[in-house]
Amino acid sequence: MADKKPALLVIEDDEGLQAQLKWAYDDFEVVPATDRESAIAALRQVGPAVVTLDLGLPPDPDGTSEGFAVLDAIMELKPDTKVIVASGHGARESALDAIARGAYDFYHKPVDIEDLGLIVRRAFNLHQIEAENRRLKSQSGEDNRVLGGMITAAPEMVQVARTIERVASTNVSVMLLGASGTGKELLAKGLHDASDRRDGPFVAINCAAIPENLLESELFGHEKGAFTGAVKTIEGKIENAAGGTLFLDEVGDIPLALQVKLLRFLQERTIERIGGRKPIEVDTRIVCATHQDLELMCSEGRFREDLFYRLAEIVVKIPTLAERHGDATLLAKAFLNRFANEMNPQVSGFAPDALAAIDAHDWPGNVRELENRVKRAVIMTDGKLVGAGDLDLQQSGEERGDVLNIKTAREEADRRVIRHALARSEGNISSTAKMLGISRPTLYDLLKQYDLSA
Repeated sequence: MADKKPALLVIEDDEGLQAQLKWAYDDFEVVPATDRESAIAALRQVGPAVVTLDLGLPPDPDGTSEGFAVLDAIMELKPDTKVIVASGHGARESALDAIARGAYDFYHKPVDIEDLGLIVRRAFNLHQIEAENRRLKSQSGEDNRVLGGMITAAPEMVQVARTIERVASTNVSVMLLGASGTGKELLAKGLHDASDRRDGPFVAINCAAIPENLLESELFGHEKGAFTGAVKTIEGKIENAAGGTLFLDEVGDIPLALQVKLLRFLQERTIERIGGRKPIEVDTRIVCATHQDLELMCSEGRFREDLFYRLAEIVVKIPTLAERHGDATLLAKAFLNRFANEMNPQVSGFAPDALAAIDAHDWPGNVRELENRVKRAVIMTDGKLVGAGDLDLQQSGEERGDVLNIKTAREEADRRVIRHALARSEGNISSTAKMLGISRPTLYDLLKQYDLSA
């Protein structure tokens, strides 16, 4: 069977010109439309890559208002469409306005069939190249990378990244609140890289991993002879981060006595090493993170309230992986590609049961758990595809949530299923629609309705 001809939507109220174009472009499936209503209906039904649009459409055949209304509608419904606009009314002004609204190209009436044919074919070629680039970028995860190289397609996580980008250029203290394994250090590094301090050092310290009696020396340093074993002067992490950013992970584990010294540094921007007598000025930005409820700890007297407000000038809450619908699949594919290249090149992807299990799992350990499971599976699998058994995951999973409103529950279910399908199909609209059992125009409508991006 011959390949299906690509669809060319011709929006033109001159039926004679429509027939001429249909005859001239026999290598395309020419779909005619004469007004806004029929044009939008054809766009939804056919989903053409290229559209030719006469701006002089009824009920304004001698003007451009109706044509521009159609152009705006096309750009809103299917923004990747290449729209070629034609008009004999105020050609230069119309051309500039059309391009500004998203049109691909412009031609003058009366129509030269050969010239227009060249523009149409060039538009189809460009659309095909852009679609292939999007597909390749989606496979590599590049399209889904945000602040700090974090991979996500979830609006909740994108909003977190945008918030951090907005405060990066300031010197305010930022507190990242989120469960273990959600990527707090990656976001902190992204904040540093987006700030004016990007050329300075980024120093990270996990306050929960260092014994209390050593944490003060780690942060503030010590002078030679300050205590037994202090055979030389050592700078602390705060000094190491001078001119840059210090990331304090699990800041809730800092003991009360040391909290006082940290507060003094935040107020005065000077430190004293252990055993030192001379204050040292240090220009270091503090970014901290914790999974604990610091406000509750303040009320219980386990964390200083004045320190909390110094550290939490901007508070950013990071969603769990379970709340980032579709991201588990995106991240799993990125991890698999990386670990396969490093450790087991024969592995080429996930089996269907593995993708289903990844979708269904709650991921209590968040991104760190996902990364560890994929890494282990890539190392241990004997085949080309990683299965659910390799990940040590069960396919069955109960739906989360306690939403009682039926409309809200349905919308949440739709969003979750669409995100998962997009992730499984690597952003391919046709594959996603087929997977969901709906048409491409219906999928475009749902993406718009739920403010989702392919």
